[in-house]
Amino acid sequence: MSVSRTHAAIDVPTATRAQPPGWRDPRLWIGIAIVAVSIIAGARILGAADDSVSVWAAARDVAPGDTVGVDDLVSTSVRFGESTDAARYLLTSSPLPDDLTLVRALGEGELVPAAALGSGDEADTVIVSLAFPHELIPTNIGTGSLIELLVIPADGASDDKRGSIEPTTVLSDVVVIDAPSAADSLGSVSRGRQLVLGIPETDSDALAEILSASEDERVRVLVRG
Repeated sequence: MSVSRTHAAIDVPTATRAQPPGWRDPRLWIGIAIVAVSIIAGARILGAADDSVSVWAAARDVAPGDTVGVDDLVSTSVRFGESTDAARYLLTSSPLPDDLTLVRALGEGELVPAAALGSGDEADTVIVSLAFPHELIPTNIGTGSLIELLVIPADGASDDKRGSIEPTTVLSDVVVIDAPSAADSLGSVSRGRQLVLGIPETDSDALAEILSASEDERVRVLVRG
């Protein structure tokens, strides 16, 4: 006895080889654009994360009149809120002269203000503290500011003449060594706000006039820049 078997034909799909996307495929360009944007964004993030500036700080306590060299300083990275603030300090990227002399004291670890340093020829600086009524101090004054000191003539100091007589500039380019806040100024309630100024000894005559005029509040302060 014989048995015959038949098999149904099975349709097998023809295999096709996947083709890589061509240069005109928009998906390729979209992918390239995404990668490029990611690289640029990452570079900007890294750059913003390292916007600190290297400035000099005192390695030890130093007194006015001391000569300052590299051995007396340490490099410190600081991130300033405003880029212009960095100009007030001694940057490590700038050459350090050999004859730098302090005109004010610095504590260990304190950043070195540019206004605290002078050359050997400028060592004879008189440091004087003057008190001013709060309303006569410009709000933008601070350590390192350059100011002019003006004096109202004694015959124009009365209330009825004070507004009609122009003050005279007595000292220019005076460096503010320290500008304590009103709360920190000694005797701030009765004497007003204090400013610590560095005045060249060669201007001793002008300094005498300033000190005399400050007794009856005839000194005015003008911030430059």
